[in-house]
Amino acid sequence: MRFYFPALLALAVAAMIEARSTDPGLRPASRFGDRLFMVLGRGAFGLWLALLGWGFWQLNWWGPLAGVIGSLAVSASFAWTLALVASVCAAAGAGCVPSASTVSAAARASSVCAAPVAE
Repeated sequence: MRFYFPALLALAVAAMIEARSTDPGLRPASRFGDRLFMVLGRGAFGLWLALLGWGFWQLNWWGPLAGVIGSLAVSASFAWTLALVASVCAAAGAGCVPSASTVSAAARASSVCAAPVAE
């Protein structure tokens, strides 16, 4: 039970990242990397469901229920954080996910919202 709850939360976040990353700038550039990213994200969701089912089968009812509520809470807070970052970037007039050709590596490393840099 000690690792059950953190594992459910981590798997929920991993599955949510893959589901929310529909923008090509947030996904790997190669086809193989993109396919692997999708398989790992969907695998995390499947493992989350399997772990949840195992919890209802082996543990008290409150453990898996706490895991579902915690997973929903962490996913909602993560989605809220992504929306907040996107709104701050939009208000600043910068693209949050610029292409590699428009932003230098130093500019990408310095902030989340990087405005396009003229080359």
